Amino acid sequence: MSEVNKEMSGDFTKVLVANRGEIALRVMRTAKAMGYATVAVYSEADKNAPHVAFADEAVCLGAPQANQSYLVIEKIIDACIKTGADAVHPGYGFLSENTEFCAACQENNITFIGPDPKAIELMGNKRLAKIEMIKAGVPCIPGYEGKAQDEATLLDEAIKIGFPIMAKATAGGGGRGMRLIMNEEEFPAQLKTAKSEALNAFGSDEMILEKAVMSPRHIEIQVFADRHGNCVYLGERDCSVQRRHQKVVEEAPSPFVSEELRQAMGQAAVNAAKACDYVGAGTVEFLTDDDGNFYFLEMNTRLQVEHPVTELITGVDLVGWQLTVAAGDKLPLQQQDISLNGHAMEVRLYAEDPALGFMPQTGDILRWSYREDQGLRMDAGIIQGQVVSPFYDPMLAKVIAHGATRDEARRKLMSSLKNLELLGVRSNRGFLYNIVKHPVFAQGGATTSFIENDFANDATLSPHSLTHEQQALSAWLFYLKSALNNSQANERAFWRNSNPAPTWFDLEHSSEKHAVAVTVKDAPLQQFDVQAQDSVFDFALVELQEQKLVYLDGGIKKTICFAYNQVGDLYLSSHEGCFLVADNTHAPAATADGAGSGLIKASMDGGIIDVLVQEGDKVEKGQTLVILEAMKMEHAMKADMDGVVKAIMVSKGDQVKGRQLLLEVEGSEQEQLQPA
Repeated sequence: MSEVNKEMSGDFTKVLVANRGEIALRVMRTAKAMGYATVAVYSEADKNAPHVAFADEAVCLGAPQANQSYLVIEKIIDACIKTGADAVHPGYGFLSENTEFCAACQENNITFIGPDPKAIELMGNKRLAKIEMIKAGVPCIPGYEGKAQDEATLLDEAIKIGFPIMAKATAGGGGRGMRLIMNEEEFPAQLKTAKSEALNAFGSDEMILEKAVMSPRHIEIQVFADRHGNCVYLGERDCSVQRRHQKVVEEAPSPFVSEELRQAMGQAAVNAAKACDYVGAGTVEFLTDDDGNFYFLEMNTRLQVEHPVTELITGVDLVGWQLTVAAGDKLPLQQQDISLNGHAMEVRLYAEDPALGFMPQTGDILRWSYREDQGLRMDAGIIQGQVVSPFYDPMLAKVIAHGATRDEARRKLMSSLKNLELLGVRSNRGFLYNIVKHPVFAQGGATTSFIENDFANDATLSPHSLTHEQQALSAWLFYLKSALNNSQANERAFWRNSNPAPTWFDLEHSSEKHAVAVTVKDAPLQQFDVQAQDSVFDFALVELQEQKLVYLDGGIKKTICFAYNQVGDLYLSSHEGCFLVADNTHAPAATADGAGSGLIKASMDGGIIDVLVQEGDKVEKGQTLVILEAMKMEHAMKADMDGVVKAIMVSKGDQVKGRQLLLEVEGSEQEQLQPA
């Protein structure tokens, strides 16, 4: 990145970052480099988070729930007053686009590092924003932006526009309150669903209608304006690869955009910013069709998640610019000074399981490491040993790569994804890797329908079965762990085996059971035969570290990372993510019909919403016993056989850890229950 202006003329000296995770760390790094003192805020769930440790000072906002901590304006203002912070950077999400928060900062003489409330309010309403853009001459999709919101009027306007159309919540974002409506027959039901979703999410069911641009590209322009009348654009970002209107991959520049189109979109974005007297960093989003026509979508009045790709191709520290502009200084560069160099790509690493409908995951991060090479950047908000809680967005990190060409950046990104180690929680790493590897993406042909059409049958979207090799490695690691634990006094004593009879392991992964045999073949050379199904692997131990195994597989040197959780289950690393394998070799035998242990455990960290039974209650197979809430989703714990509730260990409102015992059920003739 280029040097940021260190001789600031502004009168603020201490910056409070009203956010958490990777964006809080990213803002603080630049603020410190520019000589500003920094203040972190945190909830009780984040007390050990990296951004808290990195800041010069930190203030606890209260309970883990965002509406009791990060979203409480009064608490953040109070934190500023207590610490003497005279500026606030909101990051993205939470209060970053909240007009009341911006106004509260101004009322308390605290510099809000962002635009004025008027611009935030205007661009936060899709209907009013579109009207203003039309006035400013910014190309917009034909549609309806009127005040009348009754179903009859909206249907009439939809017919005038012509199906298919998009119905969008005016106060919406993140794909919520948005529906693609293909014809008149499905209009009433889809409109009702969109309005209900919008009302629940944003407190308003006001809608706009637009002609649907089918399989478009999602292109956004980074703009920046100061209080001296200067406004520039810093190229574009292609955010076409999306899942349910949520961005998955971002890159700059776009493989689709020509220099002529870039200039036209850039000027339109500048016109949009000037139309609302914009100050600071903003992003104007457009949809483009195959013919190069582009249409205004919305303007985000904050720093974007994907801003690093713009930084890497321009050499500009966008957070540095934010601080410079907030201090009252002019933009460091004019339009003619901005150039684009190379190509950058970013993916969002989430704690979620693509094979389970992208269900968020919680738990302890047992291992976290990644390769730091030239052209690679990792914006992460996690450290090894940290707990991924159920209270916030499941994004863990942003994996970013820069290269001289698009293909070089793509290869570096694939390499970074393949080599990073995240154990303890499932992630979307394999999903991201396969997207970047996909030939349609590699050729630059991905549109907003890419995941739905070209990627719909990817293996990462279905439950994973352990390969024979993964079964063999899991059994071998369990064998080595057991042998080491029982042979500490006599070095390598456990390799001695006068009778090379196999040791059998009963493994379980995602309800699949595997029997694997480990045989010591040659003790001095530490060689083993491991049989998984009809495959036999010739393994030789080279080095065994705490979380890393170096070995020979048929003479080929390989390395794999692993970790054990508190109950002894194994997390095995793969470029697809990590897999949880249990050793049931010495577990109590199941009942004849395959019933489990009767111990109902939490599927992940979360809060108990309700306990639907009492001790002594009779329960039936399929009955929901306990409801767990994690990451804004409800998870039902169900019985898989008839029985009687023997003991209940939790109450409504309790916070629990993954695999924590919640309830025990005992069936007749020792039949028992376990969660579905």
